[in-house]
Amino acid sequence: MTTSAIPQVRVRGNSLTRLVKGGTRGVRELWAWWASQTPQFPSVAQLSKSIAALSALESHTPNPPDTESPIFLFSTGMRTGSTLLQRILLTDSRLLLWGEPMGEMNIAARITQMLSDGLSREFLGYWQRQPSLTSSDLTKSWIAHLHPASDNFRLALRRLFDTWLGCPALRSGFARWGFKEVRLDASAAVLLRWLYPNAKFIFLTRHPFDCYRSFADASWKDSHFVRYPDWRVDSAASFAREWNRIAVSWSELPADFPSVQIKYEDLTSGNFDFRSLESCLGLKINENEALSAVVGRTAFRARLHAYERWIVSHEAAPGMRLLGYSK
Repeated sequence: MTTSAIPQVRVRGNSLTRLVKGGTRGVRELWAWWASQTPQFPSVAQLSKSIAALSALESHTPNPPDTESPIFLFSTGMRTGSTLLQRILLTDSRLLLWGEPMGEMNIAARITQMLSDGLSREFLGYWQRQPSLTSSDLTKSWIAHLHPASDNFRLALRRLFDTWLGCPALRSGFARWGFKEVRLDASAAVLLRWLYPNAKFIFLTRHPFDCYRSFADASWKDSHFVRYPDWRVDSAASFAREWNRIAVSWSELPADFPSVQIKYEDLTSGNFDFRSLESCLGLKINENEALSAVVGRTAFRARLHAYERWIVSHEAAPGMRLLGYSK
């Protein structure tokens, strides 16, 4: 055997190894697609109905003007570029944007679920018919279901986020705060707007093929939970369903919802209008500072395998159409 033949044998061996590994991974992905199920999350309509019912039970006590305007950055799941946009926004030194705080607990989504599912007609009826707290006949009345006005509940939920995220930012010298999260959908945005009427929302999207390629090539991909411990994203099917769930939910928001939608492809094109984003959010951004550093890149393949594209395009088809990623 000549020395020139040795590299050729190695190349063939490596190709065979890649083929075997690719076939094994393809079987695993197809099995995961067949076996996986997507947990149900509340819709914008469900949550809006519950919030309307609670609002009708508020005390309507006059309050000082609400001037707080946090910024919430949502994305269509992992590897969408949300950390890049987070770093860009933080070039305004007045802002602290937390990164996926207690993400696996999915706290905002759990509160959303609780509000959507926990208000029966009978329960609300008891609340509406309860005697006045100033009545002299409380001791002779049916008070088994006695509640304070519902705005106290809303303010208590807001205080949770204020104490957890707002106050630490303010104590550290930041005038504004917010967070970025890759697990939340539009119903969580409705919840946060109910708590913070002046909040600003950013919805960041990226083509699901590119998102999944970055996710699948990462060494830590099997440790990602949308909600721990019952909802893990560990396959093309589960990734695409999560991407699609979030993407489709945004179409349920009313037209006047205070948000800006950004495509990652536009953000990194070199032609993005950062001045318009500044105006919308009330910030002063130095995008070149953040864009000068590459942080967190994981994708090493040029494109997905055919079976991966097939699974992702099938499971994410509705969201891809809505966001302009397919014909």
